[in-house]
Amino acid sequence: MNADANSLPVVCFVCTGNAARSVMARAILAERTQRYRVIGAGTFALEGHPMSQRTRLALNRLGVSERDHRSRQFGTEHAGADLVITMEPDHVKWVRKHYPQVSSKTGTLRRLVRDMPTKGNLKERVTSLNLADVILEDWEEVVDPASGDQDVFDACAMALDDLVGRLALRLF
Repeated sequence: MNADANSLPVVCFVCTGNAARSVMARAILAERTQRYRVIGAGTFALEGHPMSQRTRLALNRLGVSERDHRSRQFGTEHAGADLVITMEPDHVKWVRKHYPQVSSKTGTLRRLVRDMPTKGNLKERVTSLNLADVILEDWEEVVDPASGDQDVFDACAMALDDLVGRLALRLF
């Protein structure tokens, strides 16, 4: 991170346990840009746990390193993000219920890849999506690899690499 990291727009990736999907997505976007401060959290996270070995290996296979990760429960510091990106519709519903003030800047990764405008500053683009009013759909889910073998984690990491790469093009 550069010296002005605290002045950068904040993007927060959210999954359930902050142990696999949000960790991978956060690390991938952080690897690709220093234009955003990228953080992560979970809707049902056990605080302070490291990522699983399968997550670490999947990231390593992409050439991405995430050495210091510790799981975090979504809280007020995450609610201050400029954009909250979830891995599935249930995460958006959780944010809408527990942090309704963040609903207007919370969307699924798949929806944001499809709908994020490319012109204007981040706040204007996010506002234009009317995310608080979006009807969530099943196609928006990035499936959790949690109980899968290494190949399931690798496939999830490759899918996230593609999705985050496509989102990055829209964010820049």
